[in-house]
Amino acid sequence: MTSSSKIAVRELPLFPLPDVVLFPTRPLPLHIFEFRYRIMMNTILDSDRRFGVLMVDPAKGTVANVGCCAEIIHHQRLKDDRMKMLTVGQQRFRVLEYVREKPYFVGLVEWIDDEESKLDLRHEASEVEQLLRDVVRLSAKLTEQNIELPEDLPALPKELSYWVASNLYRVAPEQQLLLEMQNTADRLQREAEILTSTRNHLAARTVLKDTLNQTL
Repeated sequence: MTSSSKIAVRELPLFPLPDVVLFPTRPLPLHIFEFRYRIMMNTILDSDRRFGVLMVDPAKGTVANVGCCAEIIHHQRLKDDRMKMLTVGQQRFRVLEYVREKPYFVGLVEWIDDEESKLDLRHEASEVEQLLRDVVRLSAKLTEQNIELPEDLPALPKELSYWVASNLYRVAPEQQLLLEMQNTADRLQREAEILTSTRNHLAARTVLKDTLNQTL
């Protein structure tokens, strides 16, 4: 754990991104081209390489109040001063107030984490993993593509809940709700509901496809 992660409150450069929700431990590749964010990244690279990612809802025009700190682990400077970089999610945070908005946003943030729990969540995590495997299997059958889960799928319940949440497709508002949850059991339960609905939908489509194929 770095010394900065022990600070309860700190100032953090903020990077609002449309429909992007970053989760702890998950990678986020970025292409930096706006002038103000090139300034921000150059400043960050000279310090602790950390900044906050906040989801912007384009439909509502709002910026989330809870985000995830990202750490730059690799960067490449291009000839026209653009940058390509790979970041990884660290702690989650809540914005207490904005310190400044120009040339880029800086906020005073507090770190947040899941509540301590004495519950054994391995059963809930196993259920979510099985639902995930069902969704992948049905998706592969429906699209006739080879889709596989990674071999290093997280085994710990909290880390698995982050992995599942980060891989939900085109549901940024739902991902934001999962990010803001501070209870691992609640997050796994909500993911089980989402995956069950998805599995049932895919299963129905698969049956319909098989039926149509049999009649041709």
